[in-house]
Amino acid sequence: MGDILPSPCFNMFVSDRLRMWHTSHTLDFRLPMLAFQVFYTILVGRLIFYLFKPLHQPRIISYVLVGFLLTPPLLGNIPAIFHFIYPVDGIITLEVLGHFGLIYYAFLNGVEMNLDTILKSKNEATSIAAIGIFFPVIIGPGLYALHRKFYLNNSFKLEELSSHAYLIWTLVLTVTGFPNLVEILSELKLHYTGLGKVALTAAMISDTYNWILFTLLVPFSIDSSNAIYSVLCTVLFLIVCIFLVRPVLTKIIERKTENDEWDEYQLLFVLMGLLVCSYITDILGTHSIVGAFVYGLILPHGKFADLVMSVSDDFGGGFLAPLYFSGNGMKLILKSVFAHANWPLTLLVLVLACVTKILGTLFATSLFGRPARDGFAIGLLLNTKGALALIMLNIAWDKMIFFAPTYAVLTASVLLMTIAVSPIINFVFKPRKRFQQNKLRTIQKLRANAELRIMACVHNTHHATSMVNILELFNATRLSPIHVFSFYLVEITQRAAALVVAHMDKPSTQFGVQNNNNLTKSQVELENIAYTFKALGNGDGHDAFRVDTTSVVSSYETIHKDIYISARERATSLILIPFHKQLSPDGNNSLETTNAVYRDINKNVMQDAPCSVGLFVDRDLGTFTKMYLHVVMLFVGGPDDREALAIAWKMAGHPRVQLSMIRICLFDEAAKETTHSEEAQQGILSNAMDNEKQKELDDEYISKFRYTAVNNEDSISYSEVDIHKGEDIPRILKEIDEKGCDLYVVGQGNCRNSILFSNLMEWCDCLELGVIGDILASNVFESNSSILVVQQYGFGGMKLERKQGQMVGNSGRFGTLVVTTE
Repeated sequence: MGDILPSPCFNMFVSDRLRMWHTSHTLDFRLPMLAFQVFYTILVGRLIFYLFKPLHQPRIISYVLVGFLLTPPLLGNIPAIFHFIYPVDGIITLEVLGHFGLIYYAFLNGVEMNLDTILKSKNEATSIAAIGIFFPVIIGPGLYALHRKFYLNNSFKLEELSSHAYLIWTLVLTVTGFPNLVEILSELKLHYTGLGKVALTAAMISDTYNWILFTLLVPFSIDSSNAIYSVLCTVLFLIVCIFLVRPVLTKIIERKTENDEWDEYQLLFVLMGLLVCSYITDILGTHSIVGAFVYGLILPHGKFADLVMSVSDDFGGGFLAPLYFSGNGMKLILKSVFAHANWPLTLLVLVLACVTKILGTLFATSLFGRPARDGFAIGLLLNTKGALALIMLNIAWDKMIFFAPTYAVLTASVLLMTIAVSPIINFVFKPRKRFQQNKLRTIQKLRANAELRIMACVHNTHHATSMVNILELFNATRLSPIHVFSFYLVEITQRAAALVVAHMDKPSTQFGVQNNNNLTKSQVELENIAYTFKALGNGDGHDAFRVDTTSVVSSYETIHKDIYISARERATSLILIPFHKQLSPDGNNSLETTNAVYRDINKNVMQDAPCSVGLFVDRDLGTFTKMYLHVVMLFVGGPDDREALAIAWKMAGHPRVQLSMIRICLFDEAAKETTHSEEAQQGILSNAMDNEKQKELDDEYISKFRYTAVNNEDSISYSEVDIHKGEDIPRILKEIDEKGCDLYVVGQGNCRNSILFSNLMEWCDCLELGVIGDILASNVFESNSSILVVQQYGFGGMKLERKQGQMVGNSGRFGTLVVTTE
């Protein structure tokens, strides 16, 4: 132990006891040294985090590895480097600052916890959490006994055999790191799948149990003689905090939050309570983090918790906490594991320690009839360790309960459990590629009386109102019902665990229960969106609509992957997304951009969606008071247009819809087909055959529509217009628009191999709308009609690549349209 870490004893010179700083050279030596240590820890931690980004590792792993870099066989072989970064007389200052970071970290964990979710959890999640803890409790002591039996005392000695060591070893194996699990699931895009929801709820319950065990049992591992008094006093402290302090704080905080009276000065006094509670539990003999966690738990959740975390998260979790967790890495001397003849057996114990929780979870999930594959995945996810396990290991080290070999074996197990989760889940279960196995998720291929599943993605209540208006036209009936999954897209702007927990419960269970003044902005928006979608189908088809409203919390850069996974999980046939522009409030019918990021999301969704996609441009479709809505379907050709016709055909069954299907026929110059360079390499004949096949499919589907729908329904009409050159398209569209239309349904234009449309595509402002949709949505065109642009699944999505020298959209992903078929 002593060959790496310096002795904690050193000389300290006091210059003047009456001064605030007792030691000399505080400002010119100690403060710069501390600043350099903080800079090194955070910088190297961030570099390691981004290095391991492809493996989807939580941040806490990178913090531990910062300290591990300074041990053998790495930089620890050069003692001068260690003493340069961490001088002996500067370690205590760093540890004190790191301990403050730990207190803040525990406080933020308490703020993230949602006791309502825990108390309302289902039996399955509760049983999985309980049995997942029970198995390590039974198996853990036996593994520690094996470790002691296999380890030969050579250069590194084992600790004295004690009940304290058995207790700490077992407690570490029971831990589940809920915040780290949320981070992993968010990276893997699994937290909105059925598997992810069970794992999240079970992890939250397990984490709560772990804190209870930590509070009750850790005092016994430190001082058995007085532990009972520490526990009793701590329980009394908890009762006072929950039943006396919490009501008073809640009343004061909610009143000030409702009146928006908080400022940084007043928040400082609230955070001072964190230090008071930590100090009390430290005096009681438990641990300072218990008080910090309880204080975070009793503070009002919702809007106030969101405010507190926005102020303290970066400082506590991102600035101070890394200093503490890097200390775990400094104490991890891996060579102590291999410094004896039986090291393979020690490695076996290390691996067995990683599977105890998995075995318990497998047993629990089998009781509820889940497949072994799902049970293994949930067990692997619940095996994620976090701050609490590292804190217990630090306590065992500081109290000399564990010596270097035991500390190294158990710490390596904790790191291995956490590091292995993402790669194994990603490799074995491949969550990103599952949706590729689903074919024919289209409305055109849907059976006539089958349930239509639609995912409606919204960013705000205005989008929700627009989606309700377009969904009403889909003609839900008892024989042909519609199941709508409304998804509120929320951007991660703070700790992932806090946001995910805030949106775990369905809002339908919360109406009238929570005080809206205490909800965060995103929670209030979710409530309003859920209420808006509840009005869906209140008319004739009230029993033909089913609506589920939830939220998707993710980074905007990757939120399309969450949409993919959710669409596949729910077997949807159509994803509806809102256009990034909406009507100008000045009433001139022009569209203006609301958020350019929405456009990037739409593009990403349309590129690899697991089903058909509808991009809705709303020009107040729901404000019409007419008896009938006039829907115009413009058909040029290709799979997107056939899907658009299928949607318009379904809308035509609505009693308030009059459908006009207009086929645009290309002749002369407009009928010339394009051959891209990639297709030319594959063969012009093959390309021509594909074009002929698309035309055959178009003619067949239009014939079916004409004979089945037009001849039998007075509200459906069919006509054709001829296009001979590019200039004819805007003119024809203008003539159609002048006749009056409430909604256009058009195809995006995939597999439309025409020189005319390829040339017009270069002039499009919004490539995701296609040529026809872009013209109709243009402010220059001056249309008053809403537009639904449809892309059919099964033909490679939007295959777009950048053309050299061409300006592209905001994301840089869209350029010239290149058509490919599967």
